[in-house]
Amino acid sequence: MGERVLIALGGNAMTGPDGSAAPEDQRRAIEEAMRHVAELRARGHQVILTHGNGPQVGNVLLKNQLTADVVPPVPLDWCVATTQATIGTLVLNALGGRTAVVVTRTLVDAADPAFADPVKPIGRYFTEEEAARFERFGETWRRFDKGWRRVVASPEPVEILDAEAAVALMESGFTVVAAGGGGVPVVREPDGTLRGVAAVIDKDLAAAVLARDVKASTLVIATNVPHAFVGYGTPRQRPVGRVTPEELRALQAEGHFARGSMGPKIEAAARFVENGGERAVITTLERIGEALDGEVGTVVRTAAGHGTGENG
Repeated sequence: MGERVLIALGGNAMTGPDGSAAPEDQRRAIEEAMRHVAELRARGHQVILTHGNGPQVGNVLLKNQLTADVVPPVPLDWCVATTQATIGTLVLNALGGRTAVVVTRTLVDAADPAFADPVKPIGRYFTEEEAARFERFGETWRRFDKGWRRVVASPEPVEILDAEAAVALMESGFTVVAAGGGGVPVVREPDGTLRGVAAVIDKDLAAAVLARDVKASTLVIATNVPHAFVGYGTPRQRPVGRVTPEELRALQAEGHFARGSMGPKIEAAARFVENGGERAVITTLERIGEALDGEVGTVVRTAAGHGTGENG
């Protein structure tokens, strides 16, 4: 019996080579991604998938904005749920067999400081006049170099509320897709009820929580580079190979990992191992099989798990 592996698919696995989110480009990209997942499943690994949804949510938001005077815009948490189902359906068709998609909620703290200062830009750029029109619907917009964009909170994921359903399906032999786009963000009211909120949860940080909650042994963060790098884009650039969470934190503190790209992946990998996970791997989608066989990519383990804890 293989490992229980959580694979977090980056946006490049969901769109065309040029970043296109046209339906046919999405279908082709997901079919290619699922070819690699099918290989792992054929080798006996118990796989659970999660994925990003930035371009897809952007498309839904644009439709909201273009028709705002005709059809009431749907809330952002609804947009996340919609894209979970859409991407999940493409995965079901591409992977086939015993595969299931769980529409998944992620609990966040209503007191998270992110809600007081929403800074995560989503959707396309608009003019100041258009932004003012959308603000009438209760949205927050800010000016950037290229124009005005909507901004929302990006709170910390606390718990994947539907992890139990994902585990039950996995134990029945299903490959499961869960917490797409970081999960549908919800807060718990004082009376215990749940309410959706306008927020975007980082999908890598949510993947670390999901991997913990489903008791995965390995978290694989699939991206478009074979390793994380220190000194990226400089003459001193070098790959990060085997590394402990402590070593990774030290590199993080030195500013090696950009907040908007590799930073969340590094944070997610460190958190997963710090919280008891066996190992986390950052590598390309094409090399996830090799990553499970050995030490391909950036491999985060405790010093005991590595034997030496050497950073190579």
